[in-house]
Amino acid sequence: MSFLRHGEIYPWHEGTISRPCPRPSQWMSFQPVIPGGLLSSRARVRFTSRRHSAAAPASMSTQLHRTVLCDCSGCLSPGVHRIGLSCFLFASVYAFYRYVKKPSVGRLVLVGIATGLAFATKHTGFLAAPSLVALALVEWWRTRRGAAGERLSFGRAFAALVVTAVFSLTILWGFYGFRYAARPAGLELNPPAAEYMKGLSRPNELKLLQTISHYKLLPESYLYGLADVRMISDFYASYLLGTPYPHGVWFYFPVAMVIKSTVAFLALMLVAGWAIVSGKLRGREVWFLTIPPVLYLVVAMSAHMNIGMRHVLPMYPFLTVLQAGAVMALGRKSRAWLAVGLMLLGMQIVTSLRAYPDYIPYANELWGGPKETWHLLSDSNSDWAQQLKATSKYLQQRGVKDCWFVYFANGVVPYQYYGIPCKALPTGDAQWIGEKFYDIPAEIDGPVLISGANLSGFEYGPAELNPYAHFQKLKPTAVVQNGVYVFDGHFAIPMAAAVGHSQKAGDYLEAKQLDSALAEAQTAVELAPASVKAYVMLGDIQKAVGQPEQAQHSYETALHLAQTVAPEYQIGWVETVRAKLAIK
Repeated sequence: MSFLRHGEIYPWHEGTISRPCPRPSQWMSFQPVIPGGLLSSRARVRFTSRRHSAAAPASMSTQLHRTVLCDCSGCLSPGVHRIGLSCFLFASVYAFYRYVKKPSVGRLVLVGIATGLAFATKHTGFLAAPSLVALALVEWWRTRRGAAGERLSFGRAFAALVVTAVFSLTILWGFYGFRYAARPAGLELNPPAAEYMKGLSRPNELKLLQTISHYKLLPESYLYGLADVRMISDFYASYLLGTPYPHGVWFYFPVAMVIKSTVAFLALMLVAGWAIVSGKLRGREVWFLTIPPVLYLVVAMSAHMNIGMRHVLPMYPFLTVLQAGAVMALGRKSRAWLAVGLMLLGMQIVTSLRAYPDYIPYANELWGGPKETWHLLSDSNSDWAQQLKATSKYLQQRGVKDCWFVYFANGVVPYQYYGIPCKALPTGDAQWIGEKFYDIPAEIDGPVLISGANLSGFEYGPAELNPYAHFQKLKPTAVVQNGVYVFDGHFAIPMAAAVGHSQKAGDYLEAKQLDSALAEAQTAVELAPASVKAYVMLGDIQKAVGQPEQAQHSYETALHLAQTVAPEYQIGWVETVRAKLAIK
């Protein structure tokens, strides 16, 4: 694996992302994509601290302050850039609102700057463009209908959008040093961008990026990252309301918002809806506060990247301002509505205090609170590897010196740094980045600690593929910060043990120690008789030792398993195994 730092691509292990970050100076200099990440995060923190509305959900705003400033756990969280995006996307729309109210060169320049910073913060910052276009069309439509206030002609709207595009794209190119090539001095990416883009599954997107690349309209690094994001979305599993899915589902974000937003926030959304429907809240402001979040939600629902509410975070500034406007508009007609607003403000304060300091796994009271989040959602909605200090303290208080840990960020964050003595058990992500899990017994004694994201099983899929599925039915001894679940007792984990044997078999095969490799592969199959990966490894080794018939049988077994055991999760294996069967 690799990441981008200062315009260069580095192996994963060489960056600060693989080490704990005891001092902010060590991680604030690391920017995964562009230097705009740090700038945007600092700007957003300043913005929210000054303009934070009582209606904003504790699970969103306060959580992000904690994630960015207090608990980076060794890496710059992906949430950092979404904080900046939330700031600059809102600033872009607000600046355009000010412009259409009273057009001037200065206000138009501010639109271009804010939009450019949104572009530079994250790829989804480009959604500022269709938002501004849609708002310009609405303004033109309102002008034709004779709406009161400053009128924006079609020509002026078009000119404003062109100027904004020039300013914003110039700012974006500036963050890349006005250099198209991702690497300097004639060096190329590996694989080259043109080749890498061919992995896109959507022909229209491939053609679009190839055209942009051909004419060098955007920096190569930017296009490379955009292609990567789109390809990854094809393979991300999701988890919602206790059900794992092998792909994203369109209804994920609306449901997740109802779970993760506070009750006060949801109530204020109903108030805002009533204010709009009843005609108490109307005019230009309603369009400017509804079109951008609706557009963002529609794109998010179709993107199939269902791994966290952070992906729709930029919606919340618009919605909280809309809520505040609704309360004020209704309050002008009746003071009872002001009382309702104050009551919901009090609810918000109480919710924030009750959630402290465990904001990440927050779920509102209608869904059972944060202890139930892992039943409903996974990934960064329930666990972002934030509980290490509390976990260390818990184990020290119990005097635990021997334990096991299924840790969500294993392989990226070395939890031993925090004084946690547990031995690691396999996770999907840890295997993906090459972590080894040798010598794990088929049966273990607790305590066994499992991160909430892993307990849901979303990385593996249904119970047939999940080595820790049986823990879901057990009552934990303790729950640490609503994110790490502790189980005491004696447990059988044959599928987890098989991972280590299969890994060791592969290493022996690479080292040409074929007898040892065969023994390890056979043990893996015995422990996990429904594992496609174990049978494929066994077949590879049997072929290497000159047992073609046995290898054929192992491959056929692997193919049968891939097609019958949760086949929707094993589509990738089918093509791999068929290719091996075709080679005699």
